[in-house]
Amino acid sequence: MTFRHAPARPFPRLRALLFLALATLPGAALAQEPAQGDPSQGTGPLPANVAPNPTPICTDRPTRASVACTVPAGAFQLETDLIDWTRQTLDGVRTDTILYTNPTLKYGVGRHTDVEVNIAPYETVRTRMEDGSVTTDSGVGDLFVRVKQKLTVDRSKTQVSVIGSVKAPTAGSRVGNGQWEGNLALPVNIPLPAKFTLTTSPEVDIAANQGDVNGYHLELVNLINLSHPVGKNATVYAEFWTKESFEPRQNGQQYSADLAASYQLTKTLQLDAAAYIGLNRETPGLQLYTGLSTRF
Repeated sequence: MTFRHAPARPFPRLRALLFLALATLPGAALAQEPAQGDPSQGTGPLPANVAPNPTPICTDRPTRASVACTVPAGAFQLETDLIDWTRQTLDGVRTDTILYTNPTLKYGVGRHTDVEVNIAPYETVRTRMEDGSVTTDSGVGDLFVRVKQKLTVDRSKTQVSVIGSVKAPTAGSRVGNGQWEGNLALPVNIPLPAKFTLTTSPEVDIAANQGDVNGYHLELVNLINLSHPVGKNATVYAEFWTKESFEPRQNGQQYSADLAASYQLTKTLQLDAAAYIGLNRETPGLQLYTGLSTRF
């Protein structure tokens, strides 16, 4: 999953999550996954008689979905928003959050393992109260560190990985919530007929309580994502995302419909854009962003 801010913290019903979990049933193989033994995957120096031929970049952008593939061993990969804007209106209070870039740097530490670090170097949170008064907070974002481990072999039809993530509260309580948090996700990628790919990513978050209630609570997240190539270099995505919070005093639900597109300029350079559309009052009404990914 790409690290992405969601200004509100509520979530979906368990029956919706059970429905989404059905999507994890086995299917077929992720098109971007390299064949076993491909020397371009960073498993060692290329033989003298093999010309360099990098595999296409495989990213966790541009939707909320994560993919099972990892960065080739010894390679770096940068995935970043160039600009990211979110608006939420709740009980007469309107909040606009802008991230001025949001880079995630990945490094392949093994054939099927990578480590990832994400932090927004500068963001602003502008809040307009019901009486018309406005406050603006700004600063560095929170720091996220995660490890992705692919669980399936290269030739497996369904591709699965596990991702563990920890958030350090570098944003403090002005831009963030000032709390340590973490999550565990299980991305599953299943190719379907007619060149469609289905992705689902059940996730469990440990999130800090809001307001004056100390402690932590569980949040359950899932999604269904369908992608399809358009021409040789473009891909379009449609996604339904859900989240349920078991927070004391106020369990909450969030739902969104997400649309995105990506275009590969080269095998190792991708451009993208996305829109997340909130489907209930607890979900940010609209989030728009554009970005790029490159491997080096």
